[in-house]
Amino acid sequence: MTSGPVVVCLDKFRGSATAREACAWLAGGLRAADPELSVVEIPLADGGEGTVEALLTAGYSPVHADVLGPTGARVRAAFAVRGHRAVVELAQASGLDLVDDPDGAPLTATTYGTGQLIARALDLGCTEIVLAVGGSASTDGGAGLLQALGARITRSDGEEIAFGGAALSDATSLDLRDLDPRLREAGIVLASDVDNPLLGPEGAATVFAPQKGATPAQVQALEAALRRWAALISEATGTDHVAAAGAGAAGGAGFAALAVLGARRRNGTELVVSELGLAEALRGARLCVVGEGSFDAQSLRGKAPVAAAALAREAGVPVTLVAGRVSVAGAVLREHGIVSGHSLLEAAGSLQEAIDRAPGLLRAIGRTIADAPQTGT
Repeated sequence: MTSGPVVVCLDKFRGSATAREACAWLAGGLRAADPELSVVEIPLADGGEGTVEALLTAGYSPVHADVLGPTGARVRAAFAVRGHRAVVELAQASGLDLVDDPDGAPLTATTYGTGQLIARALDLGCTEIVLAVGGSASTDGGAGLLQALGARITRSDGEEIAFGGAALSDATSLDLRDLDPRLREAGIVLASDVDNPLLGPEGAATVFAPQKGATPAQVQALEAALRRWAALISEATGTDHVAAAGAGAAGGAGFAALAVLGARRRNGTELVVSELGLAEALRGARLCVVGEGSFDAQSLRGKAPVAAAALAREAGVPVTLVAGRVSVAGAVLREHGIVSGHSLLEAAGSLQEAIDRAPGLLRAIGRTIADAPQTGT
């Protein structure tokens, strides 16, 4: 067995820890058990929430801006810049976590603030902008994002429509003539693991709006509004991206990026893992520790822990999983190169205990992993 480092690459544990915190706590347990053990911490993200924080460990610098949040209140958001590339994380400005109302704001939440972040990146001279989507509060088809960049969306009386997906049902005209001209010179990348189309049973409203608080009736209203919005964009651009993979991402913000901004789509996890240099870090490693808050069937569809495990498997490095909750059978884990798993929920006995005691539980699991055979020299 190699005597190389243990690579700890966890994604966030929602409600308990950011990816950076989770990695630090688990790595602390490893080092406490074996001070001689070399441990490398690489916080992960899947192109959604936590992407900016993860990239700050890869030579990116944060830029902060006060922008419009999803419900109209001002929020302090950050994006990441390295050279001429900016990574704008939609959740920073338009995320569901920014909505105080427990019922969400499914009809009125806007992506306007995300458009403001893109404009700020252009102000800094960035010529490549990665739009990392995920965790959005809105189902506005990216209308707010485009409005912040100069698009005019008006009703039959010539007035601008209100914010939010429901207001798209009032839209009769889309004018892109004043869209920020710098966008024509910028390369836009849509970073998304979601491959849903804009409309239909797998679309933005049907699949994701309920997660943002929409009732069945509101889902139907949003679907109709997005259909109207799609027709306006098709008329204005001469293109049809309704069925494009990723168009339904972030409440349809992916659709606006693809159809109007000319974005090309890239898998968000692959982009982040590549930027963080995980493949290089795994060369010669003795163990890779992957994980996230809830590891379930959805995780197997290319989420960050599985992507990291695949890289480790290619490098011949054994993988252990640490998650708040593990809902996948051991045989399935082994198919993905994961030789062992640890659950905070099992250790704590209840979900609330797992959340409240996450720092201590992760440290304890780190000590357990340090004593396991696969970490030995």
